[in-house]
Amino acid sequence: MKTCTMCGKEYDENAAQSEYAQAGEWLAGEVWKDSGKLCQLCLENRTRLVMMYDHELNR
Repeated sequence: MKTCTMCGKEYDENAAQSEYAQAGEWLAGEVWKDSGKLCQLCLENRTRLVMMYDHELNR
């Protein structure tokens, strides 16, 4: 079990990920450089927010 650096919740890093979480993991590695430190919910939320508001990455 790891602790999410964004929300503080414990999570299983080996749990199956949704497509949103996989995209969030890519963003974590390529954009924010915090890959492997966020839970699935935070990864999913980050992906949704980027899709809605970050027009530079959403092309």
